[in-house]
Amino acid sequence: MINTYIFDLDGVIVDTAKYHYLAWKNLADELEIDFTKEHNELLKGVSRIRSLEIILDLGNKTISDADFDRFLHKKNEEYLSYIEKMNASEILPGVLNALDFIKKIEGKIVLGSASKNAKPILEKVGLLDYFDAIVDGNDVSKAKPDPEVFLIGAEKVKSNPVNCVVFEDAVAGIQAANSAGMLSIGIGEKEILKEADFVFSDFNQISNEFLEKLENN
Repeated sequence: MINTYIFDLDGVIVDTAKYHYLAWKNLADELEIDFTKEHNELLKGVSRIRSLEIILDLGNKTISDADFDRFLHKKNEEYLSYIEKMNASEILPGVLNALDFIKKIEGKIVLGSASKNAKPILEKVGLLDYFDAIVDGNDVSKAKPDPEVFLIGAEKVKSNPVNCVVFEDAVAGIQAANSAGMLSIGIGEKEILKEADFVFSDFNQISNEFLEKLENN
């Protein structure tokens, strides 16, 4: 029986990937590294530190620890300037209906995200009060596909992993959910998220009847 619903943030609840891309692109340009939208897919679901490591690998560059920290801070400041302007219009299609229905059936709602800015984003778009627990980049030491973020989320609401479902848009996130022994639902393309138990293009494709069946089965 499913009683806990764990959501990733970026690409599942809101599309902040575009803001991450702009900030990483500007940083890569400063480092004279070619960085495309295709390269940006490599950063989905991974930490900020690992993201910068990937970009440096793309350009076959090394920098000092001091510069590494400086670039991380600079990227985050630019990203924060973008999310400062976010509002409820940026909630992805169907998400609000799913959250409302899960509340109606008294399910537990958890956020499991690599983002260290998860709480301010949820506040900006008016969704923070829906969540019974939030696990973000400030709470974990291991990046997805390690299941740590989801296991901590289940623990916070005192749920058994087998009673949890995870909504994810990244391959690493699906792998993390599967490793945790949780039901995995991909939001995106079936060809990419083929390891998920179910895949939907967006939450408009997930009916209340489907969510109710999860709860009862």
